[in-house]
Amino acid sequence: MDKSNLILIGMPGAGKSTVGVLLAKALGMGFLDTDVAIQAAAGRNLNELIDDYGLDGFCQIERDYLETLALRGAVIATGGSAVYYDSAMTHLGCAGIVLYLCVPLEILKGRLTDITGRGVVIEPGCTLEDLYEKRIGLYEKYADITVLLADQSHEQAVNKILSALPEDFRKERKPQ
Repeated sequence: MDKSNLILIGMPGAGKSTVGVLLAKALGMGFLDTDVAIQAAAGRNLNELIDDYGLDGFCQIERDYLETLALRGAVIATGGSAVYYDSAMTHLGCAGIVLYLCVPLEILKGRLTDITGRGVVIEPGCTLEDLYEKRIGLYEKYADITVLLADQSHEQAVNKILSALPEDFRKERKPQ
C-alpha cells in the first residue's frame, strides 16, 4: 500500500475536520471526515450511536470502519478515539502519513464547551483533562509527524502543517 494519504489524529476540538478540509484544498487532495462518514452510513449522529450501542458498541463500529477504509490521495480526519484501535491505526499508517494535531489542553477547554454533546468516546465521570491524559500518549505513539497548534488561524495552521510535511510529499501533490 502506498502512503498517499494524510491521516489527522488528535483531540476533539483540535481542528482535524476544519483544518483538514483546507489542507486537502491546498494539496489538491480529497477529504474524508470519518465521524461524518460513520454518521451518514448509520443515518444517526454520533451521540445517538453511542446511546444506542454503548461506548463499546460504538467503538466496534468505528474500528470496523477504520480497518476497512481504502482511500488514495485523501486527507482523512479521524475521530479522536481512532487511536484506541491498534489494528486500525496500523492499517491507516500503512496508507499514509499520520499527523498529530497537538493542541494544548487550555485551548481545548475554550473550544469544547459541551464535550458530551459532540459524541465523544468518554467514560462516564471522566473530564476533558482525564481524556487528554489518556489519549496524549496514544497520539504520540502513532504520529509520524506532530504539529503543535495553539493560537494560529486556520490558514496559519494549514501553512504550519504543510511546512512539516516531507518535501517530496508536498511536491507530488501540489495543485497545478
